[in-house]
Amino acid sequence: MHGLRPTITSLHGMVAAAHPHAAQAGARMLADGGNAFDAAAATAAALNVVEPFMSSLAGEGLATMWVAAEKRVRVLDFVPKIPSAFPVDRFRERAELERGALPVGTPGNLAGWCELVRTYGRKPLSEIFAPAIALAEDGFGLAEFGVAEIVEQAPLLKAYPALYDNWAKAYLPAGDVAVGAVLRQPDLGATLRALATKGPGHLYGGELGARIVAHLASLGGAMTLADLADFKPVWREPLPARYRDLTVHVPPPPCEGFQFLLTLRILEGLDFKASAHNGVDHLDQVYRAIRLAAGLRIAHNNPPADKLAELLSDASIERLRARVRDGAPISGPTEQWMAQAAEDPAHTTSFSIADREGNMICITQSLGSPFGSGVVVPGTGLCLNNFLYWADVQPDSPNRSRPGGDLLMCMSPSISTRDGKPVLALGTPGSYGILQTQAQAFVHHVDFGLPLQEAIEAPRARLWDGRFVQTENRVAPEVVAGLAARGHEIEAFDEGWTMKVGGMQAVAVDPATGLFTGAADPRRDGYVATP
Repeated sequence: MHGLRPTITSLHGMVAAAHPHAAQAGARMLADGGNAFDAAAATAAALNVVEPFMSSLAGEGLATMWVAAEKRVRVLDFVPKIPSAFPVDRFRERAELERGALPVGTPGNLAGWCELVRTYGRKPLSEIFAPAIALAEDGFGLAEFGVAEIVEQAPLLKAYPALYDNWAKAYLPAGDVAVGAVLRQPDLGATLRALATKGPGHLYGGELGARIVAHLASLGGAMTLADLADFKPVWREPLPARYRDLTVHVPPPPCEGFQFLLTLRILEGLDFKASAHNGVDHLDQVYRAIRLAAGLRIAHNNPPADKLAELLSDASIERLRARVRDGAPISGPTEQWMAQAAEDPAHTTSFSIADREGNMICITQSLGSPFGSGVVVPGTGLCLNNFLYWADVQPDSPNRSRPGGDLLMCMSPSISTRDGKPVLALGTPGSYGILQTQAQAFVHHVDFGLPLQEAIEAPRARLWDGRFVQTENRVAPEVVAGLAARGHEIEAFDEGWTMKVGGMQAVAVDPATGLFTGAADPRRDGYVATP
């Protein structure tokens, strides 16, 4: 044994999530007669409690799923549009939108969870939210990643006096912030109880929504009751692309997940058979493909269907493959239209679930930055997102955001099928790195044959604007030197394991045997649970 995590399998379903308690909440739904969609909502609600720094029913997200009864992949988009009164002309750079009331986007997660359950689930909200309510009211012991996040963010949020007191009341446990310190969130428990009874209308046009809007207004926010009341999750057709013997499905634009598919399409025409795993040739080709795909996504942001088809066409992809093969250094943006400084990796979470009825789902949802906007609504236990930090407010950008327009989101929850059957659900957090690190894991798993858990554990890198690359220091120094010689401005992180390259969770199924395999990322508090 190599000292890392073992492979976990089951014939009765699987939940892979970013915290053990959340994975257990989903597994409990499966054990109690619920399906993958009930389990997804239960897992999401529990994550709101146990990783409040990156999960909230007031966040936003996307789900990609295989619906067994319909034998098809579907996408549920619960990323609302930019608030109608958002004063975009007030800003010149995204750094102005990191904290406070103005970067708060309309909450979408709760609506997404409830739409999943309404359409495909079978459990009432009272049962689905029960594990989360218990965790909030009884409390839970902080794990290592939660301690690190609270310790890191407390002094940063203290610089915002209008936000800090409400934040500290919600998230600082009695006594020291340490592993095992018990965090109780009675206000959040009461909010979840009210939602279980009154349904999502309590937020979208109801009393809870009015409370949120009033608090934001007191802090100078722009979100209105109409933004809340008008929001409805949108069902979309997935965007597919072939990779080896798989068809990989992700959300379509305005989601930016097509960068992930562009990368895979480029890599599909390259041969890794002669390359050493984690060697110079392997990593050079992957990094070059990622950078080209990122540049194309930025140049053609939110493309219409005909343009997207052209970008993914054989002719377009072959030109990009030729650029990978030519060996000349590649320089370009990986974030937004203009070069951006290296940023926080964002506070997003992803989880994957499958049930024995054949359903499979991958959800990626987020608060934006750590603890989102830093705005905690008094008496509710809700921390609000800062998703407008991901809006493009640069005055000269061709992708500049507008009030009431689409909020483009760099998420890519994926479902892969083989011969028309679902075989893999995989997603990760990590801001614009999401679109990079999922491709790296696919190459580890599909091309080099690593078991799913080992593919997630394998070293990953984060590419930044220009030629800058940071890799986990488990990549051999001579490989880093070889990559530098090929034009990558590369350095190793101080750590062998860093959340800056995501926190990936995945579930695979063998259609022949029905055996589920779960994999969870040790870079965060990820865990797998079975019913």
